[in-house]
Amino acid sequence: MHFIFAICQWLEQTAVGTSVRESLWLFPIIETVHIFGIILLVGATSILDLRLMGLTFRDEPVSKLARRFLPWAWAGFLIQVITGLLLFSSEATKMYGNIGFEIKMLLIVVAGINAFVFHEIAYQSVGKWDNDPVAPLGARAAGLLSILLWFGIVAAGRWIAYV
Repeated sequence: MHFIFAICQWLEQTAVGTSVRESLWLFPIIETVHIFGIILLVGATSILDLRLMGLTFRDEPVSKLARRFLPWAWAGFLIQVITGLLLFSSEATKMYGNIGFEIKMLLIVVAGINAFVFHEIAYQSVGKWDNDPVAPLGARAAGLLSILLWFGIVAAGRWIAYV
């Protein structure tokens, strides 16, 4: 038996995993909150991504939009992590080997790397291009990749139930 699968089995048998799995209402309530987290995260990041690509809010400084919407993105991400762990704990062995789940987790890691690289490289010079209607190529590429990744994450999350 694979070590990770053993961890999944243990996680399902915890009080939290069992409670979420066996409750009539707990799983659907947590899943609904998970969806609200998706709305916050993807909505907030999409606004910034579209601005970086020069498709919307062209007259707004990038830094102003970032200050306004990144806290919402972080709140959505936190909700996603908490509810995602709760949902995962209830059916961890079912998720083990699920290609939809694996793709979703991989895309989340890539999205995190993209955000980190953007903030460490392109955003460091935002003062030079903050008010430009179209951001530099690196920032535009990060915005495009971000929006594609987050929409892919949502799609992969939906596929989990069907693959």
